[in-house]
Amino acid sequence: MAMPMRRTLVALHRATCRRLTNAEVSLDVRHPGPLFLPVRTKKRYFIPPAVGMKTKMEGFTEAKARAAGIVGKQENIERPINISCTAGVFDPYVPPEGDARLSTLSKEGLKQRAEQIRQSATSQLAIRKIKEHDSLFKTRDFAERAQEIFVEAHNALTQFNKEKLHSLVTERCYPEMTRGNRYKTIRWSFIESLEPPRVVHARCTDMVAKGNVYGQVTVRMHSRQTLAIYDRFGRLMLGSEEQPKDVLEYLVIERHLVNPYGRWRLHGKIVPSWAPAKDPIIKTVMILGPKLRPGEEFDALNHEVPKPAAVQ
Repeated sequence: MAMPMRRTLVALHRATCRRLTNAEVSLDVRHPGPLFLPVRTKKRYFIPPAVGMKTKMEGFTEAKARAAGIVGKQENIERPINISCTAGVFDPYVPPEGDARLSTLSKEGLKQRAEQIRQSATSQLAIRKIKEHDSLFKTRDFAERAQEIFVEAHNALTQFNKEKLHSLVTERCYPEMTRGNRYKTIRWSFIESLEPPRVVHARCTDMVAKGNVYGQVTVRMHSRQTLAIYDRFGRLMLGSEEQPKDVLEYLVIERHLVNPYGRWRLHGKIVPSWAPAKDPIIKTVMILGPKLRPGEEFDALNHEVPKPAAVQ
């Protein structure tokens, strides 16, 4: 009797629930929203890692990967190099002392000329090797072309044209020309050639592998130029735009001869040991004047600049 009684009670309960639901729908009864909000029951705190734990975990991860047979990335300790140019000037030309000052008709001038003829044998062999890779190479035309490269490179430097400068100078010469020029204004101009440029030295060498030939040609250039460098405040630091100077330079022009798309670019300069020292940089300093009272004027003519105290 218990089972039929239980079934009867369950049926009555279901019928009552259906009637209540139908009544709510007919009366459009809406239950209010819940009066509670979901709150996170578990609080998470940031725990900083222990000292040295990162390096231990990295070593543990690498050891675990090796044990599993996973091959990691190989560490390249080798230093990358650029093979489009050499790292310096090989077998540099040694300018004779007193060049551009001694006459070729004097006794010392004739001695220097004879020494240059003796040393030109190696240069002739190098020129012959350069002509094997560059059939249009001629010493007369090349000296004028080297002067054009020099002028174009310095004009690109004054205009801060990096793309053009990279095409005219090598990767070794570029940082030497641009180092320290930030926030400065450069005014440079080429006025005239005092003597026609000429090739005085030529060398060829292999790098990395045999047959990877590079050619370097040294050009002597005696010209008149003007140079003025201003700092970021517009104050003159070096040189003058109105006073030209006679400059004797030995330019090193290089080319990767094996590369069919290679070109002759400025690689550096040779500064002889007997060359005069460069002009010092003009430093601008501020001198404090006297303290003036209200209504007083500063008299610059009668003002004496105090001398700094001697420091022992």
